[in-house]
Parts: sequence; C-alpha cells; structure tokens
Amino acid sequence: MEPIKVSLESLNIATLFPMLIAITGGLVILVIDLIKVNLHKSLYVMLSILFLLLDLGAIIGLDVNTRGFFNVMFVDGIAILSQIVIVVASMLFIPLALSSKRFHEFSLPEFFALFLFMVAGFQFMVATDNLILIFIGLETASLALYTLIAMHNRGKSFEAAIKYFTMGALASGFYAMGSMILYGLTGSVELYKIVEVLSNRGYEPIWAVLAAASFMIAAIGFKLSIVPFHTWTPDVYEGASAALAGYMSVVPKIAGFIVAMRMFEFLIHSDITWVRDILYIAVVVTMTFSNIVALVQDDVKRMLAYSSISHSGFVMAAIMIGTTEANSALFLYWILFLFTNLGAFTMLWITRHKSTIWHKRFDHPYEKFSGLVQVMPIAATVMAIFMLSLAGVPPFSLFWGKLYLMSAAVNSGYIILALIMAINSAISAYYYLKLVVYMFLKDPIKGENIVYFKNASLSLKSVVGFSAIATILPALYISPLMEYINHFVSISGF
Repeated sequence: MEPIKVSLESLNIATLFPMLIAITGGLVILVIDLIKVNLHKSLYVMLSILFLLLDLGAIIGLDVNTRGFFNVMFVDGIAILSQIVIVVASMLFIPLALSSKRFHEFSLPEFFALFLFMVAGFQFMVATDNLILIFIGLETASLALYTLIAMHNRGKSFEAAIKYFTMGALASGFYAMGSMILYGLTGSVELYKIVEVLSNRGYEPIWAVLAAASFMIAAIGFKLSIVPFHTWTPDVYEGASAALAGYMSVVPKIAGFIVAMRMFEFLIHSDITWVRDILYIAVVVTMTFSNIVALVQDDVKRMLAYSSISHSGFVMAAIMIGTTEANSALFLYWILFLFTNLGAFTMLWITRHKSTIWHKRFDHPYEKFSGLVQVMPIAATVMAIFMLSLAGVPPFSLFWGKLYLMSAAVNSGYIILALIMAINSAISAYYYLKLVVYMFLKDPIKGENIVYFKNASLSLKSVVGFSAIATILPALYISPLMEYINHFVSISGF
C-alpha cells in the first residue's frame, strides 16, 4: 500500500497561525515561570499583550474564503471579523490585572497562560465549520475559563466555577448528541456537506433534523445564556472577579453567536419555519424575562449579569432574521457592547475591596455607589455614561447598535419583533437609571469603612478612559466600522 502524500501547500498551515501564536504565548509564560519564579506580573501582562498583538497581525494577514489543515479550518469574512473582536477584547482585558491592590489570581503566571489557551480555543470555534473542531475549541476555552473563575480564590468563586462546569458539561453533552444525529443523517461532520446532503434529501426525516436542531439550540443556549438555559449566569458572574465577569459577558458569547450563525442560518434560509419559530420565542422570552428580573436586583454586578442576558437575546434576533444586513448589525452591536460593558465592569473592578464591607453577601450593592458624584464626580459621570449607553440612550454608542438591529428587523418584515425590542429597551432604562439615581441623587454613606476606588491604577483608568471615549463618540468611527463589517460579512458564506 502506497503511503499517502500530503503537500504543505495543500495543508495551508497559515490558517492555524493565529491560534498557534496564542498557544505558544501560553507555553512561553509557563517556561519562563519554570526558569525563574516570582517575577512581577507586569512582565506576564506585557508578554500576553505582545502575543495577542502578533495573533491580531496573523489574523489580518489571512486570505479570505480559504480552507486549511485537511479542510477543517475555514477562514471566511465572519471568521476573521470575530477573531479580531476576540483578540481586541482580550487585549483590553489583560491590563486589568495591573490593579493597585494585590489579588490572588493575577500574581500567578498560570492565569495568563490559561487565558491565552482560552483565547486560542475561542478562535478555533469561530474559524471552522467542522463540528468536531468546534467542540474541541469549545472545551479548550471552557476548561480554561472554569479554572480562571476558581482562581479568584473565594468561596463564591469555587461555587461559581463548579456551577459553570456542571452546566458546561451538560451543554457539551447536548452538543455531542446533536452532532451525532447530524453525522448519522449525513455521514459528515462538516457543516457545508451536512447542508448539501440535507437539502438534497428535502430535510427528511424531519423528526431527526428537529431532534438535532433542538440539541444544538439547547447546547448553544447554555453558552449564550438564552432563557431557560440562563440560570448559571448571575451566580457565575457574582463569583468571578468583576474584570473576568466583564470578559465573560463579551468574548465567549461572540464565539457562541458565530457557531449559532453557522448552524441555524442554513435551516432558516431553507424555510424550515419551526427553527425560526423556536428562535423567535427564545429571543422574545430572553429579552423580556431577564429585563424584568434585573429590575429587582440589589447588586449592580447581578443586574449587569441579567442585562447581558437581555443583550444576548437582542442579538440572537439577528441570527433568527438571517440576512446579511442583520449579520452586519450583530457585529456592530457586539463591538459597541464590548466597549461599554467592559467599561462598566472595569468600574466595578476599580471599586472592588477584599472584604465585603457594604453588604454581608454582595460586593457591589447599589448603596455602595450612593452620592458618588459628591465624592468622585468624574467616576460617577463615566459610570452614568456607560449605564445610559447600555440603555440605548442617544447619542451614546449602543443606541446605534440597537438602531441598526431594529432596522434589520423592520426591513425583513419583523415589525412586531422591532416593537418588542423597543419596549425592552425602555424597560431596561429603568434599572440602569436606578444606579444613576443612587450616584447623583442620594447622599454618600458616612463612616470609616467606605472605600472608593482603592483598586484604581493607571492601566485600569486607561481601559476605562478608552471605553468611555468609544462610548461617547461613536459618530467618529461608526461609518468606517460599518463599511469594514459589511465588507467582511458580504464575502462570507452567508
């Protein structure tokens, strides 16, 4: 038997470069720690940013619409765009380790190595249409993320990591079942071949396609915290550090959206109406339920957790609509959400104190921010700007994201959906403004225990400043950004 010859050109190894750079970065950090222990964390922060910059360069240098590495890597416009979002968000997150107070996890080099492995996992998820590789990327990223949450080293952090691990394992089981049914139906694990075989067969037997789609909706619903698969989210956000909670509200979800886009849009385009109906119900219930629950929260971090569930529902509408315009609106919304939400969580991280001195359970009760405008007017104003942006108040950035998404819904004939989105934005304004009322209209709590912004450092202030500028001045960059997004989405496989 002749050996199989594989040429390097046909493998197109370049498609793997971005992930390999991130993995190499993680390994380099581990090796440095083996050679010399107790180096200052700023070295690891700089190394992480350096490798993420190299990663970003490798992504920008990729050829669009190519396949590589035995055809399992698939680099289309959406893969490039989502990888850029993942890496840029990661580069904004890493400086948050340089807080002035010493927190346990950031002094460990393993934290930064695991973080880079997690980024590589998310990149694998979005740069393939192979069900097995999506699963490997998902598990790589998730296992690293569970550990990062637990590293915060408090009772609540361990509880959060275990909850997330249990729910993640269940989601992985659903994903494996859905993939198995699709493979059994079509004899392939590559989505483009699955689409081909199913469309030639007229999507028969429909009950099997329905079962596979249901398992996949449940699996991705867990990752995107779509109601009723959202129950882990507030507890996990509460247990994780505020910086990591902000990261979790943005990056794992963009990876989940891309996987959902690749999986469900071919079914939606084939006029399989029940998939669209299930997603329609999920979108409306997720937006509305999480907004109503957010109204009664006592803790700002839990409120932001429910608000991020609501934003996920909002953005899932784009996948349900399934047009190029809707996909472009999804990216625009999530890029704007990245700056605003990371800014809001960074403000919480700056106010973080090692002991819970304001409330016996919560780190960030509303009372903590009472009268902040009298103590630190700039901080109160910046936090208010982030809240108003999340509520979709013009002229702040997320207003434009909501506008583009609603116009995509209207242009596709989903007038009622657009109205539900508008009503939900109005409901959400109430709980965002609740924090603004505490900061601007109440008196500060008097007492020796009150500690404001003790965790602030130059790098944290820089991240907040950058996020604030991006939130206040969207008019400067929204048109070129939209052109860039449209360019990549239009040359994708959708």
